[in-house]
Amino acid sequence: MATDNLQKQAEKQEVKGYFETTGFDRWNRIYSESDDVNKVQRNIRIGHQKTVDEVLSWIQESGELNDVSFCDAGCGVGSLSLPLAAMGAGSISASDISAAMAEEAERRAREAGLSMETLNFFASDLESLQGSFHTVCCLDVFIHYPQQPAEEMVKHLCGLTEQRLIVSFAPYTPLLALLKGIGQLFPGPSKTTRAYTLKEDGIVKAAEACGFKLVRRSLNQAPFYFSRLIEFRKA
Repeated sequence: MATDNLQKQAEKQEVKGYFETTGFDRWNRIYSESDDVNKVQRNIRIGHQKTVDEVLSWIQESGELNDVSFCDAGCGVGSLSLPLAAMGAGSISASDISAAMAEEAERRAREAGLSMETLNFFASDLESLQGSFHTVCCLDVFIHYPQQPAEEMVKHLCGLTEQRLIVSFAPYTPLLALLKGIGQLFPGPSKTTRAYTLKEDGIVKAAEACGFKLVRRSLNQAPFYFSRLIEFRKA
């Protein structure tokens, strides 16, 4: 157990360090309109935007937006938080393990003229998040978690969620496992951190154990990007 905890802490520090240095530069470019990206990075940008757009569509369709509290867990540079705020979300608490990412998200929000009265950006790992929110979103973050820790994290996020939990992750399939094994999934010399694919049934069972039910799901993909998106509701 002690060895497992040490390994988790080591991986967390590795991820944190990456996204505050070379990772920040790389992903800040990817999640922007910069032309300074290669073909793989551009496709990742397209795929991630598909996921964000679908989440925004789900939220808008539900009518649960104004006067609703949101937690954007692992907000990156604000790809979800900024359009949510522009749509009129009641309040948004947005965090990222990288202070550089959270600061960039806030900078972009101010540059876009968004009201900071309803937006709060701060640095935190997922494990340290606290509070209670109508809707919790965690998009494309579980790629840094192996199966069991990811399931534990789903349970933690359920504990923060009053009504709706939306998560996305790279789904495990034999094909993706093969591509990952031969280095064709998540390619690139700046790929410093580990990338994990997850078995969907484990994620679903973790949420169900906390009293949540799966209400809809989709698969968004582009070359080099695969993301299973699931919305859970408190049963």
